[in-house]
Amino acid sequence: MSTAALTLWGLGLMENQIEKSIELATAGRKIAIGNDLVFIPNFQLSFTEPFKNKAYTSAEMAYASTWAAKEAVYKALKQLDDATPGWKKIEIIRKKNAGEPQVLLHNNSSGYKISLTISHDGDYVWAIALVDTE
Repeated sequence: MSTAALTLWGLGLMENQIEKSIELATAGRKIAIGNDLVFIPNFQLSFTEPFKNKAYTSAEMAYASTWAAKEAVYKALKQLDDATPGWKKIEIIRKKNAGEPQVLLHNNSSGYKISLTISHDGDYVWAIALVDTE
């Protein structure tokens, strides 16, 4: 077997182990993960007043990273329910400047628990949301 074939075979085994670990960790639970990557210079071009009014609450305006966070939450929720909330119903809040982001999901009748992380690197913002139904 060639080195490339052995590498692919090894990666396949590792992927199977990861899948089994996830299945064990989430047995009986329904979870979803969403993520988004934003290139800030391009995003700033679309950050118009109509867009702000449609997508942001007044408390969210101060953070460029908010859009990536909202998108990540939206993508995770969409996996669990086609009837996802509007943009202003997904609110990203921080208790202090540069504080831990939290998700306030207005009208959260499903009782979703949402964990969110946001990362910055130069002109990029990346957000990952984990939604748990338990």
